[in-house]
Amino acid sequence: MRSSLLKSTSELLRRSRGYSSSANPERKVAILGAAGGIGQPLALLMKLNPLVSSLSLYDIAGTVGVAADVSHINSPALVKGFMGDDQLGEALEGSDVVIIPAGVPRKPGMTRDDLFNINAGIVKALSTAIAKHCPNALVNMISNPVNSTVPIAAEVFKKAGTYDEKKLFGVTTLDVVRAKTFYAGKAGVPVTEVNVPVVGGHAGITILPLFSQATPASNSLSQEDILALTKRTQDGGTEVVEAKAGKGSATLSMAYAGAVFADACLKGLNGVPDIVECSFVQSTVTELPFFASKVRLGRNGVEEVLGLGELSDFEKKGLENLKGELKGSIEKGIKFAHGN
Repeated sequence: MRSSLLKSTSELLRRSRGYSSSANPERKVAILGAAGGIGQPLALLMKLNPLVSSLSLYDIAGTVGVAADVSHINSPALVKGFMGDDQLGEALEGSDVVIIPAGVPRKPGMTRDDLFNINAGIVKALSTAIAKHCPNALVNMISNPVNSTVPIAAEVFKKAGTYDEKKLFGVTTLDVVRAKTFYAGKAGVPVTEVNVPVVGGHAGITILPLFSQATPASNSLSQEDILALTKRTQDGGTEVVEAKAGKGSATLSMAYAGAVFADACLKGLNGVPDIVECSFVQSTVTELPFFASKVRLGRNGVEEVLGLGELSDFEKKGLENLKGELKGSIEKGIKFAHGN
């Protein structure tokens, strides 16, 4: 699940004047919430991605300035900014990938569920527009709580008759990014070589990093170390919120993670083989209707939802413990979609 995003970006910068993307098909990416704390750095990273030929930036306000700023970067993607409800359809038309970081951020003392009432309404409205204007796009959901917003989007798409379970993703990549970073630091291995699957959901105890499957394997970690790494991965968002002392949440690392996952989706669409990332998708891996696990990406989105593999006793317990909370969050999203 290593991404070549940074390598691609550096190659692009080195070859800025002579770069040609003629070998790749034209791809349009839309970012909904592009003027926000996640949206702006995400727009920057997607502008640098050589697989993007058209970058559509949408928000309720402030997008014109963000688009003007990003458009000056000498990379191939053509940038357009859109603002307000009346321009949402144009922003979405023809999109191959739609990334949704829209919504309010977490503040100290807030859980992801505290964000629900505001962000759920935003996601429902945006999903309705996606169903109308780009029903075949891959949808990358970042807006929290992902455990509920993905089911909301699914229900909206079902009502519109456009739902394709292969094309709706909850972006849990930040959990993977954190698990890799924390594991590498504790195990003393090069972080760029680390791979750690993270399964379950995208909030608190529903986040289950499978350190028993981490590569390269380490024999130096005790059970206490694994427990501490798991807890830190689960609480990574809170760690950033508290460190920013009320002035923001995990925006930069989330933008990076969102760009990594979008890059993987684009590679899959373009037919690059063996693209595997963890994502929160419709699943039969457990009895829950949605679940995060490793997913093979391809020309149609999800090519295969991969199983959990062999779990340690600690991970088996964690899996059982997370199911109740995750089930409740999924049902909350479905109920909202039908009741509002």
